[in-house]
Amino acid sequence: MTQTTLDFLLTRRSHSPKTLTAPVPTRAQLEPILTAAARVPDHGMLTPWRFIVLERPALARLAATVRRLGAEQALPEEVVAKGAAQFETSPLAVVVVHVPRATEKIPAIEQVLSTGAACLALVNAALASGWGAGWVTGWVSHDPTFCRQGLDLAEGEFVAGIVHIGTSSVQPIDRPRPDLTSVVTWVDA
Repeated sequence: MTQTTLDFLLTRRSHSPKTLTAPVPTRAQLEPILTAAARVPDHGMLTPWRFIVLERPALARLAATVRRLGAEQALPEEVVAKGAAQFETSPLAVVVVHVPRATEKIPAIEQVLSTGAACLALVNAALASGWGAGWVTGWVSHDPTFCRQGLDLAEGEFVAGIVHIGTSSVQPIDRPRPDLTSVVTWVDA
């Protein structure tokens, strides 16, 4: 057993993207984080996900896209502002895109679960590397026009998560965790 790794997992805490600032990992520093995120369970070795790294200029462009689409859809200003804020204030983000693969052997749900595992692995790898990181979505992640125009997603692809990475301006406070007695069933026969 590697106690250090277990201790990390027992105390890990995502950071609110609102608290992340520069500096951010360089491309060279981000590469091992992305490599670790790619080492997730993947039945059939389909790689049903991909990563889009959003640096500051792309984040600014996406914030403007959110504001334009929100106005076109007549969404409430507070909804639009919240959707745009994650791009306006983020120093760096990685979009984890689910890429469904046509196969009769691997159920679609297993591909989706692999994509979710890539999101968590990305957050954990960033945290383990000393960065702050948080996984969010929001209405923009599920808006087909934003996904097509802003992120150039193909038909059938969807955003599983947007992982913001940077330097945390505040230490996150741990939140209550589930009581194991309410979520664990022991079966001994």
